[in-house]
Amino acid sequence: MAHDNVSYHVYMTTLQTRPAHTTNAERHAALAGAWLMSLGSEHTRRAYRGDILGLFAFLDAGDLDALDAERRHIDAYRLTLTGAPSTVARKLAAASSFYSYASAEGAMPRAESHPVSRVVRPRVDADHSDTRGLSEAEAHAYLDAARQDGARSYALVALLLTTGARISEVLGADVSDLQHDTGHRVLVVTRKGGKRAKLPLPPRAVDALGEYLGASAAHGAEIVAADTASDDAPLFTTATGKRWAASEAFRTVQRIARRAGIDGAVSPHSLRHTHATIALAHGVALADLQDSMGHADPRTTRRYDRARGRLERSSAYAVASVLG
Repeated sequence: MAHDNVSYHVYMTTLQTRPAHTTNAERHAALAGAWLMSLGSEHTRRAYRGDILGLFAFLDAGDLDALDAERRHIDAYRLTLTGAPSTVARKLAAASSFYSYASAEGAMPRAESHPVSRVVRPRVDADHSDTRGLSEAEAHAYLDAARQDGARSYALVALLLTTGARISEVLGADVSDLQHDTGHRVLVVTRKGGKRAKLPLPPRAVDALGEYLGASAAHGAEIVAADTASDDAPLFTTATGKRWAASEAFRTVQRIARRAGIDGAVSPHSLRHTHATIALAHGVALADLQDSMGHADPRTTRRYDRARGRLERSSAYAVASVLG
């Protein structure tokens, strides 16, 4: 096949000087790194990095260079993917994004389509969540188990359950992000897309944070009530003072679930899911919950409404009562 793209020829010439036994991850590290840097969201970059490494490993097993892959190879890769439809769809979206970038940057021949373009992706229901949420009884048991697990565990769980925050938002916060605002104690977090938002802290979360900070970070409980905090240390840290990694916090969440006797896969997102379902069940308006959770699309919030579809909630009855 003749290629008239100069950048493509330069890139391929560079590849030919590298050892043949290198992996796709090694061979295309610069290209993959540049692609990841082009993505706007840190959350997306983190997820897509793991996804593209998975694709590279699959292609390595067949001794195939990623830039030589064809649709049939991606179809075979798709058949190896497991998990919820949304997870499979994301992995294929990551591959599609990578190939689109590679084509646009001249790392492969420009064409109307790339290897992932025509690959069939699973249908993802925007009105359904595959995340395992907790019942109210399980949420109480989970909080009790978290308290028994330790001050840090309890502070994390209290925050996730009572505010509905994402694990990345909480772990990315600093002590100085604990503030006061018009009579509310708040935690200022960074949402998806980099937007800053204030999460009101209920008394349980305030008490849990005060206990944790006083016990493990040499800050008194009064730090939570202070108008401003001067300490830029991470809010959640390891024993050595480093920011608590999401992977370690994830394992803590799972350990607490086992301690509480809760079956099934429980993740940090399960606690966010639980916050939403309990809020909706107890009358919090959908629009208010959407704002609290930082959802751009109301359909994302609506999927947590377990009671939707019940006939007694039909607008017909409300309108009829007004019209008489």
